[in-house]
Amino acid sequence: MVGDARLMAVPGSGQGLNWLSASEAARQIARGQITARDLVQAVIDRIAARDDVVRAWSWFDPDRALALADAADAVPMNQRGPLHGVPVGIKDILFTKDMPTQFNSPHFQGHFPNIDAACVALLRDAGALILGKNDTVEFAVNGKRAATRNPHDPSRTPGGSSSGSAAAVADGQVPLSIGTQTGGSVIRPASYCGVWAIKPTWNAVSHEGFKVCAASFDTLGWYGRTADDLDLLADVFGLHDDAAPMIESLAGLRIAVCRTPAWPQAENATLEAMTTTIAELRAAGAQVSDLEMPAAFDGLPDAHKMIMQSEMRSAFLPEQRRFGDALYPELVGILRNDAAQTRKDLVAAQNLAAQCRAVFDELAAPFDAVLTPSTAGTAPLGPDNTGAATFNRIWTLLHMPCVNIPGLVAKDGLPIGVTLTGPRFTDRRLIAVAGRIGAALEGARMG
Repeated sequence: MVGDARLMAVPGSGQGLNWLSASEAARQIARGQITARDLVQAVIDRIAARDDVVRAWSWFDPDRALALADAADAVPMNQRGPLHGVPVGIKDILFTKDMPTQFNSPHFQGHFPNIDAACVALLRDAGALILGKNDTVEFAVNGKRAATRNPHDPSRTPGGSSSGSAAAVADGQVPLSIGTQTGGSVIRPASYCGVWAIKPTWNAVSHEGFKVCAASFDTLGWYGRTADDLDLLADVFGLHDDAAPMIESLAGLRIAVCRTPAWPQAENATLEAMTTTIAELRAAGAQVSDLEMPAAFDGLPDAHKMIMQSEMRSAFLPEQRRFGDALYPELVGILRNDAAQTRKDLVAAQNLAAQCRAVFDELAAPFDAVLTPSTAGTAPLGPDNTGAATFNRIWTLLHMPCVNIPGLVAKDGLPIGVTLTGPRFTDRRLIAVAGRIGAALEGARMG
């Protein structure tokens, strides 16, 4: 079986308003072609039809969603924002003032912070309808798994920890959703579920108002159906490069291929996805060359672990003191510092990360984008195995922006993505280049 590069179909895909991209839905609402209620009703119908299989939501109230849509339709045209009437799903570690935030933890059932995270407030101000909460791995770290299944094959994981956020967009249950990434929790689910996603430059979007794991590289990200959807939210969240991107075509673009120290762990699906993408880039006239990481970068995976676990001991100190050994065993061991990590170890890891950030910015500066794997392969069998952040965590630690480009389908019939990255604060350029690559991959074949 040979895969092709069209967005992989899930049952019932491509039919109905629920499959509109956020950009197109916003345009049609603004033009009066559809109402917010039309769109939300289509989304509700899809959730009702598929929730028993996909289970993307930890909290969802259809009556409330329709009431929000009706209220949106009553707003005068001259008072509407860029996301007016467009429903958005929110990962259930982000605070929402009017619905629970439970972290998929038995210790926080019915928990109401009674305040919006900064990103949620920005979405509301832009006219978005906060549809509900998407399921997540407990605390977005480990422990209890999300109930969510991969919409392409329910026996497979959607990835973690932003499990429900990616699956809901992939299954036509919402056009946009918000996730977070500490290792690979935005990009990995995007690759497994076959959707567009961005993990922007660290702290380019406020991370105020979500459950912290590692504050020095926790990053908010988002999912959409097109590169334009990613761009739309980039506007809402105020992302900007120093120079506005002008990407008319792939011809003449300089694309580097960075296989990273994790390359030996790439499976056949990833090897073929990278080969196919490189071939399409060259066919479109792009200049493709290799980017080798210096030997010091080999230490970044261990540095990521060291910093993350050290920062978890402060982030989860309240939970440790409240719940003690009732927390899940792996978290208990980290909080007790069973690995005997020292402050000297932490400083060395922080210094390595800081040095490599500057080095990579310089290495990537001559290129328009850097191509690298999104995942080791396609989604593994779930639910316990949510996949590994093998090809993601160094970029998260380095604070580099990453865009998952979907569309390719592996020989096992599952989606597989590739990632574009680049220097810090080149987010808008990466989205623009990614959109061109996504178009070039349409009709491409793997294998």
